[in-house]
Amino acid sequence: MEENLEYMQQLTEEYKEMAAPLLKYLPWFERSGGQAGNTFYKGSDFNEHSMAIPVYDANLMNFVKEASNSPLMDRNYPYVYTRNRIKTHDDERKAIERAGIREWDILRGILSKYVLGGRTKSVLWSQGLQENIFYLVLKQMRQIVEYWDKSRGNE
Repeated sequence: MEENLEYMQQLTEEYKEMAAPLLKYLPWFERSGGQAGNTFYKGSDFNEHSMAIPVYDANLMNFVKEASNSPLMDRNYPYVYTRNRIKTHDDERKAIERAGIREWDILRGILSKYVLGGRTKSVLWSQGLQENIFYLVLKQMRQIVEYWDKSRGNE
């Protein structure tokens, strides 16, 4: 029993360190949820043969950059989706809501899809913001860490 408690304490500390740098974006995601997170640049010589270039919000890009370099990224995120039968945004939201400390990898996988997947399909960054995925994942991570911190007496 003591070994299990020690392991949970160690795990909580590890998860806390992983999530802490990204939690500073939580208030911004809460305010900006449901918004596009990007605009399209159309220069003065824009015409029907021109291509509009997406310009992303600076906070979103800072989050993506910081998250990309964090240990929360899981390059095998497609496996998380297939293993857990996650196909839609609603499936993602349900998985996030149900996640506890044992499902931390599911949260990492969902976050990774939007951050790492956005490198090749940048619309994912906007979707992560519009669908509140970034907000929900970070909020759930914070709740998990706070719960386990509180249960071991570290407030």
